[in-house]
Amino acid sequence: MDEFEPIHSEDGDDSAGFDGPRAALPAGSNALENAILAKLDDDKALDIVLIDLKGKSPMADTMIVASGRSHRHVGALADHLLRTLKEQGLGKAKVEGLPHCDWVLIDSGDVIIHLFRPEVRMFYNIEKIWAVDSAHRTATNVAV
Repeated sequence: MDEFEPIHSEDGDDSAGFDGPRAALPAGSNALENAILAKLDDDKALDIVLIDLKGKSPMADTMIVASGRSHRHVGALADHLLRTLKEQGLGKAKVEGLPHCDWVLIDSGDVIIHLFRPEVRMFYNIEKIWAVDSAHRTATNVAV
């Protein structure tokens, strides 16, 4: 039997490069992180970033940020992640932003997941806030 490549376009046109070469998937440090990352990759999330918060914040150990192509895609990513978390025994995850699906926040305790539409992600730029080498953390104040 011939192998076929799966079609993952919701809009019917992949000319924007959504199914083109994908960036390497970040590696999680435990089974939960790996399950979340794998589900996001399976569901064609864009620009998946894993941020290690150990020693930086007491609220969580890890933050995962990803984008969806549209409101519908962000909502589907969130729904599938909630199912994955329930399968992992974390059925009580807190969710914010699901009705509008511009920015969905899923708090599973040790892992916080942010799902954005690309424009909203670019506006808030939360990866820069948590970056270790942010300008406000590395700049030295020099008195003149």
